[in-house]
Amino acid sequence: MTPHQVVPFSFDLSSLVRRSVASLYSHLVTRPTGRALRIGIESQIVELRCVCVSVLDFTHVVVLDYSCADEAVAKLMLRFLTPERTTDAYFIAKGLGEQHRDPLEAVLSRHGLALVAQLEEGGMTLLGCADGRERDAWSALESIRHADPALLASRIAEPESDTQQLLDALSSRRVVLRLDPAGRYYALSAFLPAGGGGAAAASSPPAP
Repeated sequence: MTPHQVVPFSFDLSSLVRRSVASLYSHLVTRPTGRALRIGIESQIVELRCVCVSVLDFTHVVVLDYSCADEAVAKLMLRFLTPERTTDAYFIAKGLGEQHRDPLEAVLSRHGLALVAQLEEGGMTLLGCADGRERDAWSALESIRHADPALLASRIAEPESDTQQLLDALSSRRVVLRLDPAGRYYALSAFLPAGGGGAAAASSPPAP
């Protein structure tokens, strides 16, 4: 597996909700709305049957409530953590404002999940459940895009063996991506589609 084989896929949630529930508004509210979104996104990801980084774009979402966040985001992520999954899917939330963060943090914490997010102002952050050492390792990898455990250990002043464990934990939670057999770990932001719009199936992947 190489970076060029990782498929980026972007979903404009505002556009999807208008199509899936015939709403005129960019409001992600109610559990049925979230379920409709999740089913639509799942079906497209499953068809890929490859490693993909899926961008959930909240840029034009005006309102997000807890029940919809639980169905459309938390349960979507849980679906691709099961051993029965047919596609290796990783997720980034994009365009998050303050109105999105509270419900997302609440549902992620409830399920013990972590999610990479790009804020409205453009910076990257890690939402949900992660301890301080995991966040430090994630932030260091985010700053350099990709690294092996030895390189990252030098950045965070941790033993290489401990850094390996931190990276493996982050990889198992799908907030960093490990490409075997090279043994390098990649920040998910390295695979963000150029332009970020629509259901993109191509971008310039990072150099190995």
